[in-house]
Amino acid sequence: MIIEVRDDLGTAASIFSRKHPLSCWLSSMLMCFADAFLANFLLGEPVIAPFKRHDDVILATIIWYLVFYAPFDGIYKLAKITPIKCVLGVMKRAHAAKLYPNSYLVQILVGTAKGAGNGIIRTLEQLVRGVWIPGQNEILRPSFATKACVVASIIFAAEKSGSYLTAPHDLVYLVGFFEL
Repeated sequence: MIIEVRDDLGTAASIFSRKHPLSCWLSSMLMCFADAFLANFLLGEPVIAPFKRHDDVILATIIWYLVFYAPFDGIYKLAKITPIKCVLGVMKRAHAAKLYPNSYLVQILVGTAKGAGNGIIRTLEQLVRGVWIPGQNEILRPSFATKACVVASIIFAAEKSGSYLTAPHDLVYLVGFFEL
């Protein structure tokens, strides 16, 4: 997510991060924890709860620092390599099925929020940086990633139910992986 913030800033990323480090850090943290913010909102849990885990915030801060301030942009260039990018993208989590095992709509909404929360929160993140681009509103114009998260959430919810999709568990996860 921090890589996406840097990509969104474009060529002015290093200038912006040095002129406005707090805004840059805050927008990066909003993107890092966007999935949890949205999922907590949908589940009726405290929205600010992701900041409860100090180790996650410290880790995200260290990654933010390395992405924006590493010598020769080494970390940024390394994270842009496709296999590394794929591994980083798969490291998402969801727990709506445990909380609401019989509500498939909640599972689909929370699964989509967990998978594509960064795109949905992007408008707020842009406002923190002082930039708002109406054409990039994820709810009005969903990206491929958001659409893939909706499809993957539907597949996982159907597989969890056991009656709508009867396929081996490993196959469902493989299809969900390729959707994302």
